[in-house]
Amino acid sequence: MTNIRDLSFEQLREAVVALGEPAFRAKQLYEWLWVKHVLNFDEMLNLSKGFREKLKEKYVTQPIEIVEFQQSNDKSQKYIFKLWDGHLVEGVLIPTDTRTTACISSQVGCSLTCKFCATGYLDLKRNLHYYEIYDQVQLLNKAALQYLERPLSNIVYMGMGEPLLNYKNMLRSTEMLISPQGMGMSPRRITVSTAGIAKMIKKLGDDGVKFEFALSLHAGNDEKRNKIMPINEHNSLEALGEALRYFYEKTETRVTFEYIIFKDINDSPEDARELAVFARTIPSKINIIEYNPINEADFVNTTRKRMDEFVAILEDKGLIVNVRRSRGKDIDGACGQLALKKR
Repeated sequence: MTNIRDLSFEQLREAVVALGEPAFRAKQLYEWLWVKHVLNFDEMLNLSKGFREKLKEKYVTQPIEIVEFQQSNDKSQKYIFKLWDGHLVEGVLIPTDTRTTACISSQVGCSLTCKFCATGYLDLKRNLHYYEIYDQVQLLNKAALQYLERPLSNIVYMGMGEPLLNYKNMLRSTEMLISPQGMGMSPRRITVSTAGIAKMIKKLGDDGVKFEFALSLHAGNDEKRNKIMPINEHNSLEALGEALRYFYEKTETRVTFEYIIFKDINDSPEDARELAVFARTIPSKINIIEYNPINEADFVNTTRKRMDEFVAILEDKGLIVNVRRSRGKDIDGACGQLALKKR
């Protein structure tokens, strides 16, 4: 059976007519699927029972479902989602005083092996379909409305997987999130984060994307970055710098560099100066992120004193720097901790 959500609106209209229904029913059906996010044909009450029965005979929707929920002491919430084929992914709802953010996954597991990231120690099972990415956002938005009495304000592709290795589904999911016939989000409220794949960063530029873009950097020289993030062996800082400048020329979108700061690894004054040299080649800002420990690795968070000194060097160079405090750490829901750990 065909997943009806694989159909474009034009294809959906053709399918509706082929079932003997008037073409205007396609708009009603599309609104149920994408705007109202109702994925059970029986609940689409303005469609006739006969039409609903015909839909059930030929099509499926394959919704995801929540199978695990945990709440952090800081009110962050981690969800484990079960996909139609039994695979699991995680998403996190992160509230602050000024925003409500959904952190979502793009792959089941990950093919990259970043040494500080729990997901990197899992095997890659498959890419998520664009509607499975979209479903995560819809479910986290419902959770925000239920528990926080406010909708999502931001979406970050920073969960399990590498978004740029699931490019087609990532891009189509953002289009649905932005579309008035989807969730109607502002593209500037959506951030796609990558470990750094130069040719795909250039493709983002060619496609003229409007969403925000972040690069997980974590080192300002190739030797250190190779050890922390093996993907750098085939995507050097020189190649990434070239790709980022191309991306900026095409989109005029300022890049965010994410920098997890580890004790005695990348927290020295020299590390700060190397980071500044790289970051100043393109309009950017830097998020300094504290390390969230995982069982698989023996990294240690730097001291507050060294972090402050690190930030001061960057600011003295005229760079925009934000220090991000981890949220959801006590439920393994913070940056780098997603590994399908249940209670």
